[in-house]
Amino acid sequence: MSKQEQLMEYTTQDIVSYIMEDNGVDMITAMHLFFSSLTYEKLLDPECGLYRESSAYVYAIYNDECLHGKLTNQ
Repeated sequence: MSKQEQLMEYTTQDIVSYIMEDNGVDMITAMHLFFSSLTYEKLLDPECGLYRESSAYVYAIYNDECLHGKLTNQ
């Protein structure tokens, strides 16, 4: 696994945990919510570079997407 893939994986794990904690949902539900988001799609896009940002920053983008129904920070 490349360093880039590791960063994507660690960020994904953190965000799934944040979703579980903040929304009181189980892991499967949290994974479904995040994996179906545009934020996750951007996180996996090496050209975007979102994987280099902190988990907290990416989670803020995810929350903004949930609130507005679209990505507003990217």
